[in-house]
This record gives sequence, C-alpha cells and structure tokens, in this order.
Amino acid sequence: MERTQKQLFGIVGVPPLAVMEELAANRSDIVDLDEPQGRIDLETASPFLPRVYCGILRTVIANCLAVKPDVIYIDTGAGKCDCAVHTATVLEDILPQTTIIRTKNQDSCDFGIPLCKARMNLVEKMSAITSGVQLIAVEQEIIPCQPTAGFWGVPPRDFSLLSLFPDTTHIYGWARCMENKTPDNTEMECHYNSDIPTVFFAQSFCAKTALARHLAGKHPHGLYLDCDVTAGNSAKSKIQAFLELSGVTI
Repeated sequence: MERTQKQLFGIVGVPPLAVMEELAANRSDIVDLDEPQGRIDLETASPFLPRVYCGILRTVIANCLAVKPDVIYIDTGAGKCDCAVHTATVLEDILPQTTIIRTKNQDSCDFGIPLCKARMNLVEKMSAITSGVQLIAVEQEIIPCQPTAGFWGVPPRDFSLLSLFPDTTHIYGWARCMENKTPDNTEMECHYNSDIPTVFFAQSFCAKTALARHLAGKHPHGLYLDCDVTAGNSAKSKIQAFLELSGVTI
C-alpha cells in the first residue's frame, strides 16, 4: 500500500547538522537505521551483505527491508566507514522505490559532549547520545562527574554490554564524536584518559578494531574488546573481571 502520509526518512551514521535542521524544520518522521527497529531478523540481510560486515551495517540492511523508508540519508564519508559506501550501493539496488542520498559529515563546529561526561547509567547515557543525533540544539545543562572508568568506541549493537559499567563512566572514541556531531574528528576519536581503566570497544569486523586495539596497547590500564551482533557471556565476563581487578565499584 502506498503511503498517503508524509515521507519517512531513514538516517545512517551522523548526517550533517544542516540535513537534520532541514528535517526538523519540516517535522519529518525519522528512523535511525543503525539501531534495531523492533524484532527484525538480522538474517534477512545475509543475501545482500557478507557476514564479515559488522552487525551495525547488517542491521541497517535488515531495518531497511522491513521499514522501507522513502528517503535514506547515509554518511559515506570518513565519519562513518568505507563499508557504508558499498552498503549505499546495495540499498539502491534492493530498494528501488527509496531515494538514497549520500552525505559526508565534515562539520567541525563543536556541539558539546555533556552526556559523555555525565553521571548516568551507561545504557541510558549511550541511548541519549544515539537519539541525540536528531537534536539540533543542546536541551539542558549537565554537570560533569569525576570519572572512575572509561568506555572508548562506538555504540554497541547490544547495549547490554554497557550495563556492567558504573554510572561514573566517561565515554570516549567515536561515540564522543557522535555526541559532538563531528564524526570525522580523528583527534577527538583518538583521545582517552590514561588515569582511568578503560575498555576499548569496536564491533567485530569493523575497521575501528585496529584503532581500538592500538590505543588499548598504549593505555596503561586498557582492555581491548570486540564482539559481533550480541554481547555474549565471554565478553561480559572480560569486562566484569577487568573492572573488578581495577578496583572499580559498580
């Protein structure tokens, strides 16, 4: 059935602020295709992307097949990843009725990182950061806390991975760039706090695993970790043991 209502816009990565401002001005319906949209079978992406693609981009394909947005803005620049370039091509072929708009977020104006430094449940904090992609202004002033642990990396597909961290965890890496709305900010992405135990995370098969492992090796008390679609008991046990041995109180 054809839509008679206003168009549904999908976003992949962090679109330029100008794009989000335009969508907000038009009060567009927006769906974040990086995040699982309900009970969608990830296997529906298998005919279109190989399993060596990360769980996030496979989620994008599965979401698109189920939701079928009218328009998709997908970041194919350095602020996302090279694999997103090819994912955009795949989407054009399998969704001929959807308009695929490639963007490159090269914004350099700092939006701020209050959530990354806030005292807050880490699952709720990361959820606020990912949903904040659709915000075009800072809504409230947040007082930073003194960090006792660090999480460096990308928002995991399975947020249960974050439930093991204390509320005083600061966020670093691409997730920090995400809140700042400057996803192509290498200097910010490489920053970490050497004074606190830090987990360096990336999705399995993501190119960022190279940077995560490299920085974890430089950090005086870092743990490199990657996992694919879901956070299994092994990954969670590693985090729990690392934090406990570091003297971090949950």
